[in-house]
Amino acid sequence: MNDKLTYIIGGCFVALIFLTIIFITTILPSATFQPKSSEGVQPYTAQEWRGRNIYRQEGCFYCHSQFNRYQDWEGGELSQAGDYTFDTPHTLGTERTGPDLSNIGGKYADAWHVAHHRDPRKVKPGSIMPSFNHLSDEDMTDLVAYLQTLGRNRKLPRWIAPPQEIRDHYALIAEKVDVNSSAAANAGRGIFMQNCAQCHGVNAQGNGPVSATMQSKPANLTRNYFKAYSDDMLYYRIAHGVPGSRMPRWAKSLSDESLLYLTAYVKTLPKAADAPNPEVTELNALDKPEALSANFNQIQSLNPNHHDEDARYLYGYGRPSGGH
Repeated sequence: MNDKLTYIIGGCFVALIFLTIIFITTILPSATFQPKSSEGVQPYTAQEWRGRNIYRQEGCFYCHSQFNRYQDWEGGELSQAGDYTFDTPHTLGTERTGPDLSNIGGKYADAWHVAHHRDPRKVKPGSIMPSFNHLSDEDMTDLVAYLQTLGRNRKLPRWIAPPQEIRDHYALIAEKVDVNSSAAANAGRGIFMQNCAQCHGVNAQGNGPVSATMQSKPANLTRNYFKAYSDDMLYYRIAHGVPGSRMPRWAKSLSDESLLYLTAYVKTLPKAADAPNPEVTELNALDKPEALSANFNQIQSLNPNHHDEDARYLYGYGRPSGGH
């Protein structure tokens, strides 16, 4: 009898634990978590809802997710709970066999989506996405209408803005250095000359000696374009480089304070109009040999060790003294 009672008590205890887990993970969140809709989020139209059902029916969420994670730097703004108040059941997905779709709305035209779904490899060679050519024209139109709703109301806080993770990190370190002070800019100028001038040039016009050997040229930091960069955006590009270029990720070798000093210096650079500057065009243009030599001589005066013909060749200004 005692053994039987022991089993009953044990079974009740296990059942209680199981029910507690179910209550905490499913019932309690659905009862207490009622986020307000994000700004601009509206119920789906009849067509968009049909397209959403086709998305579910075809199992698109098996390969695509619909939420931008904190570490997704190039995926656009982060997804918020209020973005999904009209999604029942949700189609967030967890796999990323295909790209995340949380900000796909408005990125491509309707015709692009139709062509992509009819024959994915004609639009994106190497894609492993199956063809959905079996869908009728009406179903395809509805599906595309739904896809165009994903992230359509999610906007960046500024026209040019770094990822959320960088914005949060910058807010934590911003008090270490006053990037608007002349002292910080002076300190940043020294760091710039030591680490950046060989590519960007001593005047930061993108015409440093090493730039002659680069297929993707360094940025001209005196362009008006960079006036649109906020402090955290400048920090982001300096710290983490520029995709597709040889810009190093200086966060790997410089401290946060040094990066903030560089940010302060770049902010002080005079911004010329985006129209061609005659002086810059004539004296510093990389496509003119005489301009390359003039630029090399300027660097040589600052770096006396780089004075021989072999150094000129390494910097892209001529052939080595041996003539090979």
